Amino acid sequence: MTISLDQFKEADIRVGTVVVCESIENADRLLRLEVDFGELGTRQILSGIAEYVTPYDMVGKQLLFITNLEPRTIRGLESNGMLLAVGEGESFSFLSPTKEVAKGSPVR
Repeated sequence: MTISLDQFKEADIRVGTVVVCESIENADRLLRLEVDFGELGTRQILSGIAEYVTPYDMVGKQLLFITNLEPRTIRGLESNGMLLAVGEGESFSFLSPTKEVAKGSPVR
């Protein structure tokens, strides 16, 4: 399936800084992140990355997120975005800027 450039531009992809990360009770794969997007504020985002990282390792990381998805309730918690990552197992990796940038910076 292909999409147009205009359709791709509808995705609001921004850099966020993880300020809180914690495990979710009775959820082996999920972590709850609080992500600071600067002027956009802080959002709660749930992500199925617990098998790849510890919550402690996430705090302070600048990562890429899609910020204009409809909110989704998972295990009674609302998630307001999606963390971007690739691979699995040994090849798992986050998408992130190569140097520190302003919180909330859009991907262009």
